[in-house]
Amino acid sequence: MNIFTEYGTKVAAVLGSLAADGTLPQGLDLSRVAVDPPRDASHGDLSTNAAMVLAKPAGMKPRDLAALIAERLNTEDEVLSTDIAGPGFINLRLDTMVWRRCLAEILAAGTAYGNSAIGAGERVNVEFVSANPTGPMHIGHARGAVFGDVLASLLVKAGYSVVRDYYVNDAGEQVNVLSRSAYLRYREALGEDIGEIPSGLYPGDYLRPVGKALAEKYGDSLLGKPESEWLPELRAFTIDAMMDMIRADLDAFGIRHDVFTSERALVEAGKVDAALKTLSDRGLIYEGVLEPPKGKTPDDWEPREQTLFRATDFGDEVDRALVKSDGSWTYFASDIACHLDKFQRGSKTLIDVWGADHGGYVRRMKAATTAISEGQAALDVKICQIVKLMDNGEPIKMSKRAGTFVTLRDLVDEVGPGVVRFIMLTRSNDAPLDFDLTKVTEQSRDNPVFYVQYAHARCHSVARMATETFPGITGSNANLSLLEDEVELSLLRLLAQWPRTVEAAANAHEPHRIAYYLHDVAAEFHGLWTKGKEQTDLRVILEDNQPLTAARLALVEGVRIVIASGLELMGVEPVKELR
Repeated sequence: MNIFTEYGTKVAAVLGSLAADGTLPQGLDLSRVAVDPPRDASHGDLSTNAAMVLAKPAGMKPRDLAALIAERLNTEDEVLSTDIAGPGFINLRLDTMVWRRCLAEILAAGTAYGNSAIGAGERVNVEFVSANPTGPMHIGHARGAVFGDVLASLLVKAGYSVVRDYYVNDAGEQVNVLSRSAYLRYREALGEDIGEIPSGLYPGDYLRPVGKALAEKYGDSLLGKPESEWLPELRAFTIDAMMDMIRADLDAFGIRHDVFTSERALVEAGKVDAALKTLSDRGLIYEGVLEPPKGKTPDDWEPREQTLFRATDFGDEVDRALVKSDGSWTYFASDIACHLDKFQRGSKTLIDVWGADHGGYVRRMKAATTAISEGQAALDVKICQIVKLMDNGEPIKMSKRAGTFVTLRDLVDEVGPGVVRFIMLTRSNDAPLDFDLTKVTEQSRDNPVFYVQYAHARCHSVARMATETFPGITGSNANLSLLEDEVELSLLRLLAQWPRTVEAAANAHEPHRIAYYLHDVAAEFHGLWTKGKEQTDLRVILEDNQPLTAARLALVEGVRIVIASGLELMGVEPVKELR
């Protein structure tokens, strides 16, 4: 049960009754009416903005409308009182039985508590990682990988049908550079002294196994041949090898994609030509000359006629080129075909997770998605800002194997996938993130991974101690009406927010809200435990009171279930004990 949705329905019913008796006009737009926790818990249990957002279209003063709504809400059996605050917010206090009922539902549902049907099975495509197949994944990819994977899981929990998509950029010049780099390692594997890696090629040690595999497959048959003869075959071989490595790194990280979409396959299947013909037939492509870049004009800039997409018709700042000076398609042209392909596969909601260096590409891609789908598809681009890897406050040195960066596998091997996943969600994706290897392995309150996992482990510990005092005791059939103390009720109210948190995070495409919420639950639970040390009557286990112990054990089990549900959603294994 989502108590906020339940009371949102009740508020809507009240508004409907006010419209039915002529107090309010018919057909008011209720889309902005919300029921939320009040900002200050002392104001009540729930708060609605209904009077605030409907007063103007209803032609009434907000507080006058609030009084009418509050009067009818007061007739609900579970509503103890209503209060009108400020310019017209309505705060409600509910009978404590509501929160105990929520706990009973948590115990019955287990980690399925919080599952929602708001997605109604809508198909959503989430494209994430999409690292160029030119080397190992690095720490920057780790953040986008976690963000995309957890967002996909979050959408599934909210009732959407999700496709996890990886777009393989295997049609550009960078894969030709990769192939030349692999050819150099192939010559090395055959015993040639290749010396320093020439500038412009990839220097990492990760290509040595590829060179060895090429030598085993081809022997010396490729030596001395012109590039035109060996490049196409080496390109396919090397891309496959790089993607195998990337898949293995992702698998170690607990991430699996449903679809790998090849840019080269789209081009060779004629899908880029088809997409651009569609735009051309709609009059959205023309031959023209772009204005020079704003600010200082580059020395090598010259006006020339280009094939352009009318991006400005769809909110972009300038029209965008589709063909390079050599006559080949731009990356943008291929990306248009890729997003059309997603749409044609049945997704009207498209989410792309990109790195920090792609911010300038967002508006044109949104414009293109709107144009190619004739407004039927919506693209949401999530930019993941940079991650700075530290160790006790000092920057980490680069990886020799990768050549220029710290690899994802290095990071996972160092601290474990669960730690990496959790830390990557401790900041909003649009904020930079410091990842300190020392701090993320400390057992302290300042380490959010430890703090939340400790709460989960403590729940298991309490259950074990309770059975030592009362063999066979469980909270499953406890008398929950015994939970009366305000600290217990406060924790119950927070647990009841889990379904709302899932839905809000899914709607906003913000999986970091899950990490924030789990930290709040852990803090509330640890706070209750601390108070039990100071006030013996608040302890979970009371040797002279088995019924109350069982009720509090049920509360502890509710905490454990909600934390486990959140951690599983994040791809983090909940631990039963900390070592």
